[in-house]
Amino acid sequence: MEENILLISVVIPMYNASETIVRVLDSVKKQTLECDYEVLVVNDGSKDNSKEVVEHYILANPSFNIKLIDKPNGGVSTARNAGLKASNGDLIAFLDSDDQWFPDKLEKQTKLLELNPQIDLLGCAFDGLYLPNTPDGSLLKIDISKLIFKNYFQPSTVIMKRKVFEEIGYFDENQKYAEDINYFICVASKFNCYFCNLIVINYGDGKAGFGDSGLSANLKEMHRGVNKNLKFAYENQLITLKQYILARMWESIKYVRRIVIVRMKK
Repeated sequence: MEENILLISVVIPMYNASETIVRVLDSVKKQTLECDYEVLVVNDGSKDNSKEVVEHYILANPSFNIKLIDKPNGGVSTARNAGLKASNGDLIAFLDSDDQWFPDKLEKQTKLLELNPQIDLLGCAFDGLYLPNTPDGSLLKIDISKLIFKNYFQPSTVIMKRKVFEEIGYFDENQKYAEDINYFICVASKFNCYFCNLIVINYGDGKAGFGDSGLSANLKEMHRGVNKNLKFAYENQLITLKQYILARMWESIKYVRRIVIVRMKK
C-alpha cells in the first residue's frame, strides 16, 4: 500500500451523540497515518443537536473530508449500511460515536496489513478485551469456531479490505442486538479475520462492555441476539451441532455472570 494513494473510509453511526462526537472526529483528524480519508457520519435521526454539532465541525475544518448523511432513525445497522453504501475507500474502518481512536491506530493497523497480506479483516484490543496472558501485539487468527464463544471484534477497532464489503454486503437491518457479531460471523465464513492484542481505542470513556449504556445495556436482548447468531451459524452449516450446543451453554453462563456483575454494581 502506498500512503499517498490509499483511501480509508471511516463509517461513524451517530445517535444523540452531541456530547461526544467532537472528540470522536478529533480522534480521526489526529491520526498519524498520512493518507486520504473520507469520514462518513450518519445521523440516525438524533433527537439532540448532534447534526448541528457536526455541521459546525465541518465548517470549522474545511480541509477535513467529512460527509454528513442525515436519515430517519432506523437503528445502528441502518446507519452503518448508509455509510457503507456511500463509501469509496480501499479500506473501511468503523468508529462508534462515543469511542475514540488512539492517534496511531490506523498507522499500526495498516502496517500490520502490509506485513500480513493474508489479513482481510483486522480487529484489535480495548480495555474490555485484552488478553493478559498473550504478548502485546500478537496476532491471532479468528475463525468461526472461536468467534461463537467470544466476540473478538469490537466495531471501533475493526478495519477491513473493501473486497470484504463487496462480498458480504450490509449489516442485517432486522437485527437490533448483537448485529455486529452476526456480520463478523458472515465475514469469518469467507475471509481471513485476525485479532491483534493491541489496545487502539478509548472505549466509551471507560464504560463496561455490557450493562452500562446503549444497546448493550439490555442484557436480555443482547443474550437473545447472540443466540440468534448461533442459530444462524448452525442453520447455515457454519458450525456443527456440537459446537452449537456448547456455544449456547457458554452464552448462558456468560449471561448469568453479567447479570450478577451488573446487580453487584447497584
